[in-house]
Amino acid sequence: MHGDLTSTAGIVALAAAGVALISLILVAVALMRLRRLRADQRVVLGGKERRDLVEQGAQLERHFRDLHTNVEDVAETLTARLAATDNRLDGAIAYRAMVRYDAYNEMSGQQSTSIALLDARRSGVVVSSIHHRDQARVYAKQVIDGKPELQLSPEEEEAVRIALTGG
Repeated sequence: MHGDLTSTAGIVALAAAGVALISLILVAVALMRLRRLRADQRVVLGGKERRDLVEQGAQLERHFRDLHTNVEDVAETLTARLAATDNRLDGAIAYRAMVRYDAYNEMSGQQSTSIALLDARRSGVVVSSIHHRDQARVYAKQVIDGKPELQLSPEEEEAVRIALTGG
C-alpha cells in the first residue's frame, strides 16, 4: 500500500512535511525580521542609497571632524574679536567727573570747571577751564595709571577722585 500513512514511507513523508512546515514558518519569521532590519538600516543610513554601516559610520565621523574644525575656527575668530573689542573698550572713557568752582573767589557763580576723563586703566586727561572776568584759560594734564604727569590742583584732584570712586 503506497497511500498508507502508517507505513514507514508514510511516516517519513509526514515527518518531512512537518519539517517543511516548520522550515516555512521559520523562513517567514526570518523574512519579517530582515524587512524590519532593512527598514531600520534605511533610517540609520538615510535615504535609498546603498551603503553599509561601516561606510556610514566613517562618513559621519568625517562630518563630525569637519564640524569640529569649523566650530574651532569660529571660536578662534570670536576670541580674537572679543580680545580686540576688550582692548578698544579699555581705551574708552570709563570714569568721568566734573567739579565746578569759583577759581578767584569773585562770587561769579562757580564758572571754572575741572573735568576728569579716564579709561579702564585709570589713564586719561584732566581738563580745567579757569574763568576770570575778562579772560578764560584752559589747562590739560595727562593722568597715567591714576597718577598725574604734573601736579594737580585741589579741584583737579577732586575730579579724579570722584571719577574713580563714582561719587
